[in-house]
Amino acid sequence: MENLQEKLVEFLVDYGPKVLGAIVVLIIGLWIIGHITKVIKNTFEKREMDPSLRGFLSSMIAILLKVLLVISVMSMVGIAVTSFIAILGAAGLAIGLALSGTLQNFAGGVILLIFKPFKVGDYITAEGHSGTVEDIQIFVTYLKTPQNVTIIIPNGPLATNSLTNFSAKPIRRADWSFGIAYGDSFDKAKEVLLKLIEEDERILKDPAPFIALGELGDSSVNITVRAWANSGDFWGVFFDMNEKVYKAFAKEGINIPFPQMDVHLHQQK
Repeated sequence: MENLQEKLVEFLVDYGPKVLGAIVVLIIGLWIIGHITKVIKNTFEKREMDPSLRGFLSSMIAILLKVLLVISVMSMVGIAVTSFIAILGAAGLAIGLALSGTLQNFAGGVILLIFKPFKVGDYITAEGHSGTVEDIQIFVTYLKTPQNVTIIIPNGPLATNSLTNFSAKPIRRADWSFGIAYGDSFDKAKEVLLKLIEEDERILKDPAPFIALGELGDSSVNITVRAWANSGDFWGVFFDMNEKVYKAFAKEGINIPFPQMDVHLHQQK
């Protein structure tokens, strides 16, 4: 009994200050980590970072700091942490190899949410698909096509490959090429086109519309027309102009030719 008491006293003398110091360091460390995590969350909020990414990154940083704190506390007490660190490293490597594709998509999601090459509501073309962005998650992005079909694209290739964002700019230019028959008046066709453009309030005055004789084709004289509109009005302006020009040309007696070929037969004597 006396021997046990002596060993207990010896243990308290040798390890008591270390354990007490480790507890103090653990408490102070947890308080500091909580304060750092709060500062990081406030910084993310000020930068208007996506809420899902904000919470995920804050949690990851807090977990990493707590793991480092626990390792430091264990070393203060005298516990060998070398083997523990080696096991964590091997486990991390194995998990990384097993989830390489998933981690790539996660990294892509982080890049998309930080740099924001597109946002929810934008119309984009990427990875051979086109549609309106419905949701940007950590691993995948959801698109809705004009046919109301949902497309799910992994964030890895979406962040590393090229994409086209049709909604990035507030205005877009619509381009047309209208053909009239040889012999019809170009000036009259230009006058009709200018009138249709001026009547459409969705077409912007600045930048100014552009009309010019673009090409003398095989079967038609092609007139190039360019006009600017707000991105939300683009397709309405584009399709409506096609319909208006077709009707206006017919009303004004301007012919819209179609490809044709004249075949001449020669009788051989």
